[in-house]
Amino acid sequence: MTKEVVIAGGKRTPFGDFGKSLKDIPLSSLATHAAKASVDDAGIQSADIDHIVWGNVLPVDPDGYYVGRVAGLNIGMPENSCALQVNRACGSGTQAIITAAQQILTGHGEIALAGGGENFSRGGFVNQKMRWGVIRGSQAFEDSVEWAYNDPFGHGLMGVTAENLADDYQYQREQMDEWSLMSQQRAGTAIKSGFLSRQIAPIEVAEGRKNTRLMEHDEFPRPDVSIDKLGMLKPVFRKDGKVTPGNSSGVTDGAAFVVVGDRGALESRGAKPLARLVDWTIVGVEPRIMGCGPVPAIKALWEKRGLKPSDVDYYEINEAFAVVNLHAEKELGVSREVTNCYGGGISIGHPPGATGVRMTLTAIHHLIDTNQRYAIISMCMGAGQGMAVLIENLKR
Repeated sequence: MTKEVVIAGGKRTPFGDFGKSLKDIPLSSLATHAAKASVDDAGIQSADIDHIVWGNVLPVDPDGYYVGRVAGLNIGMPENSCALQVNRACGSGTQAIITAAQQILTGHGEIALAGGGENFSRGGFVNQKMRWGVIRGSQAFEDSVEWAYNDPFGHGLMGVTAENLADDYQYQREQMDEWSLMSQQRAGTAIKSGFLSRQIAPIEVAEGRKNTRLMEHDEFPRPDVSIDKLGMLKPVFRKDGKVTPGNSSGVTDGAAFVVVGDRGALESRGAKPLARLVDWTIVGVEPRIMGCGPVPAIKALWEKRGLKPSDVDYYEINEAFAVVNLHAEKELGVSREVTNCYGGGISIGHPPGATGVRMTLTAIHHLIDTNQRYAIISMCMGAGQGMAVLIENLKR
């Protein structure tokens, strides 16, 4: 009998701004918090889960290479359960979902936790020469967070590849800033309406030296920003460039999970599936314009499933840079009216390990709220890839 892979629930931490509220919390603690909340949301027991897949780009803390296993055992998954850590750059969280689905489809498990996260605020400074001794002179330290944003083929930081995409296709700074303003305003509306709160498991954070507070909302959105203020920001990757902090994704910290499993296995434990994982595509693109990745990935998914663009009701396309979304809108003919309706990487922030999971949660809640059928989650990825995932609403 063919297995049907479904998503039965999920939660995330609020996303913290770089160096702010989540900077003192180990990433494994953020993962544990999101994992426990996701299991509770699905209405199952941790003991029911046989695999955890964790997506992460930048390991931090002494347990950084084992975060999935640590979180799994922390929430009560059996010691004989399994853990896997994956890295597909900005698609790492989405890859965790796909990898969990592959485990289930091939009979290597029935129920999995799939998620990911980053705590860039805890990224270390690195010196590769000191281990074997330095004869004399001052020694510089490199920023491991910068490594995570560096193109390995010599094109500079990822923002430079966004500049290249803008140059090649003649996208203008004003267009980018308009998209960014829209993203911020949509995030603000989604916060006020409570839409984003339904995804978030509030977490205790430090408040001063002795006190704590409950962090309930994402820390990065700036819904009151104006187009004039965005226009005043200076380019950061080229002196005469178009890409600014305002039209780029935010560097943020956070973790997210969803419960992925065989439909029968989940329903037998009382879970109520929310969405079906229908299919996915992953493509390679030219690294110097890596932001074009969603276009061929989505086209390949349409073709693979025999879909027309209008057959898909909603799109989440990661706002790594505003130019990525301008390019997808133009080349795919997909309206911004059905894309990123609740903000995105520019407003909510973009911790690569968690982003794809956040987008999946947003797409699921959108489909349920609107009683629509299909959504696609897509992103570009550093070093030149694109990914797209198709999900179907099971609550219609």
